Amino acid sequence: MRLTVEPLDPARDAFLLHAWVTHPRSVFWGMQDATPQQVHEEYARIAADPHHEALLGRADGVPAFLMELYAPAHSPLAGLPELRAGDVGMHLLVAPTDTPVHGFTRAVMRRVMAECFADPAVRRVVVEPDARNARIAVLNAAVGFVVARHVELPDKTAALSFCTREQFTAATGGAA
Repeated sequence: MRLTVEPLDPARDAFLLHAWVTHPRSVFWGMQDATPQQVHEEYARIAADPHHEALLGRADGVPAFLMELYAPAHSPLAGLPELRAGDVGMHLLVAPTDTPVHGFTRAVMRRVMAECFADPAVRRVVVEPDARNARIAVLNAAVGFVVARHVELPDKTAALSFCTREQFTAATGGAA
């Protein structure tokens, strides 16, 4: 299976994303009640933000996941003492499906992490999932993330976590 990423096009992808972000399995994405217009507006805002980008992931050419990269210093994490130069923030949403493929989400996570580390300036990936999201905690640990602490953000209590290149390589062999 070939996993690729490309810039998200808010106009083209809004209805697809709406179906993903409002699905019951995507509750931790925080857009359960969003309209298609609100989804379009949010991703148009991200597209215009020089410190945030959204990428559409495909599996063998079929839309399958959404990844966002952001500068933590220009996010709700700004000012946290754990942040360092060379950090990139990441969000991941795998498209909900009624026919899950064993190992797919883990393969996507490895591909996303490889994409993050493709930039030589990136030294660590930062994530801040909802602390109640047990599934993402397992997935994050599988690729090398370590929880630093819980932090209060405007919309959740987050498990602030970091993964260095070395931790990713040790956890996965660096395989994308």
